[in-house]
Amino acid sequence: MQWLDMGSQEVYDRVSSERANPQGDVWFGGPGTIFARGAADSLLASFRPSWAAAIPAGERAPGDFYFSAYRTPVVLIYPEQALQPADAPHDWDDLLAPRWKGKIVIRDPIASGTMRAVWGMIIERGLTATGDTAAGFTWLRQLDAQTREYVINETILEQKLLRREGLVSAWDLPDILLNRRDGMPIAYTFPTSGTPVIQDAIGVIRGARHAEQARAFVEWVGSIEAQLLAAREAFRLPARTDLPSDSLPAWAQDVARRMTAAPIDWGVLAAHQAEWMRYWDDHVRGRGTGGGAGR
Repeated sequence: MQWLDMGSQEVYDRVSSERANPQGDVWFGGPGTIFARGAADSLLASFRPSWAAAIPAGERAPGDFYFSAYRTPVVLIYPEQALQPADAPHDWDDLLAPRWKGKIVIRDPIASGTMRAVWGMIIERGLTATGDTAAGFTWLRQLDAQTREYVINETILEQKLLRREGLVSAWDLPDILLNRRDGMPIAYTFPTSGTPVIQDAIGVIRGARHAEQARAFVEWVGSIEAQLLAAREAFRLPARTDLPSDSLPAWAQDVARRMTAAPIDWGVLAAHQAEWMRYWDDHVRGRGTGGGAGR
C-alpha cells in the first residue's frame, strides 16, 4: 500500500486531474464538504459499506459516494511554555483582541480543509445572523490584520509556535493530541461559543484500479474494531453512533463532556465554500495590516 499525505484541497485537485486515468483507489480523510464537491464532479464511486446505518444521515452522501469515518474538532492552540491557560484565547472573537496583533499564525486555508471549515463557520455564522456574508468577511478581514503569516503545512505551523514566531493558531485536535503524546509542548482550548466538528470522510475513487481492495479497506475503516483502534491509538473520534461510550478511551469521553459543537449547515458550506474561498483569497488575504500575505 502506498500512502500520499496532503491537504484536502490538494487531494481534490489531484484526483480531479487524474480523472481520465485514476492513480489512487481510496480518498481517505478531509471534510465532507470537499468530498461533496468530489461526488458532484463524478470523482467518487458509489459503495455502501455494512456499517453505513451507524453513521448519522447528515454525514453520509446521497448515492453512497462517501461516509464520515471520524469527527474532527478544531481547537485553539498555543505554546504552553509561552502562555498560561488563563491568558490564552478561549473563543474565536478573542483572536481579534489587540494583544494578539502580529502573533497569530494560520495554516493556509486555500490548501487546508481544516481551516476552510473554520472560515466557512465564520462566514455562515454571519450569514445566519445578518442574512449576508459581509459580516463574516469583515471578521476575517479583522483576523487578517492580526495574522503574522499563513503557512503551507502543519509542521511549519507547529515549528513557528514552538519558536514563538507566533503565539496562537487553530488546528485539529487529533494532531495536537498525537504531538502532545510525543512530547510537543502545544496546549489547546475548546472555543466556548462552539467549534466546527469536521466530518472526516472516506470514499472509493471512481475508476480505481484496485476497486475490490479499496472497498475492503473502506469496510475495515468503519468497522467497530478499526473505529476503536483509531480512537485508542490515533486520537480519532469515531463517526459511528452505535459504540458504547464506556468503550471509548478517557480522552474521547473528556472531549464529549467539554466540547460544544458549533451549529453549522454543512450543505450551505458545500454549496458555497469554493466561491467564498476565492473571494477571501482575492479580497481579504493580506488586505489587513498584519503582514499575513504569505503562503
